[in-house]
Amino acid sequence: MKGLIGKKLGMTSVFTEEGNSVSCTLIEAGPCYVAAVKTKESDGYSAVKFAFTEAKEKHVARPQIKDFKKKNLPILKHMKEIRDFDGAEEMKIGDTIKVDLFKEGDVVKVTGVTKGKGFQGVVKRHGFGGGSATHGQSDRMRAPGSIGASSYPSRVFKGQRMAGRDGGDRVTIRNLKVVKVIPDSNLILIKRCRTGSNFRNCRNL
Repeated sequence: MKGLIGKKLGMTSVFTEEGNSVSCTLIEAGPCYVAAVKTKESDGYSAVKFAFTEAKEKHVARPQIKDFKKKNLPILKHMKEIRDFDGAEEMKIGDTIKVDLFKEGDVVKVTGVTKGKGFQGVVKRHGFGGGSATHGQSDRMRAPGSIGASSYPSRVFKGQRMAGRDGGDRVTIRNLKVVKVIPDSNLILIKRCRTGSNFRNCRNL
């Protein structure tokens, strides 16, 4: 397995050789710095920890700042560990991994955070149809309705779909095709729309 940390920049479209328009997500992937290399002998498992996006010291915790300075790395904001990384044995702290890790035609999975929408009702959050606007129920059009029986079970079951905070979930989408890689700008175009606009991991299946 191999992967990178990236940032979603937005949506665009490209034309294929046949003249078809394909919607793509534009992601700035890397350059990522190797912040730590873990091995089965010392840590019990094999993994590589990457760091991405330079930041000011006031935006990073002091223990992390000390760790970056100790390793002669710039102050970086986002870190992510990828297990069983291909070629981890040959990597050392301070190495830079760029978007040319991927090539056109690769099939990847992308993990990201969906957009937070705050407190939402059941119609927007779960797709409820709402109540009827007739027969004197003009104020029940977006109401959830009954949430449980009365005498039995005399409680609301766990997991009952109700109003609440929506979005901000960690989502993984698999089987996505890499349409184009632009190494000079650290950009990668992935077919179809990706969730959210926050930082994400992009890795091979």
